[in-house]
Amino acid sequence: MADSFGKKQKEKKKAQKRKEKLARKEARKSEEKSGKLDDMIAYVDEFGNIVDTPPDETKKKEEIKAEDIEVAIPKSENVPLEDLLLEGKVTFFNDDKGYGFIKDRDSQESYFVHMNNCLQPIVENDRVEFGIEPGQKGMQAVNVKKV
Repeated sequence: MADSFGKKQKEKKKAQKRKEKLARKEARKSEEKSGKLDDMIAYVDEFGNIVDTPPDETKKKEEIKAEDIEVAIPKSENVPLEDLLLEGKVTFFNDDKGYGFIKDRDSQESYFVHMNNCLQPIVENDRVEFGIEPGQKGMQAVNVKKV
């Protein structure tokens, strides 16, 4: 039995698509081998910026000694916060609840104070001397005494 005209046309189209697909595949393979890798290379200059030009080898490189590199934070004097005495003024104090706030004279920073950390009873507007230590919600005043 003879093939119909439509069937022959479909087979021709399929064969044509196969040829086009094979041609595209060959074109991709040739592009990969054409050396496009050089276009994708990036370099880092002496300032840490990404550039597309290779570094200049004629420039003199700076010599750095390994001993000069500091990896950690330099140690400072460890003065305990309790030994540091500050002066300030009681800005608020609630006798019923037993807490208040002291404003530092120099830094104008406000510190929480509880009556358990007071050596003497204090009231608002008293000038006091105190130390500070970390508390639950920040620094708090300790060893508070009137001046």
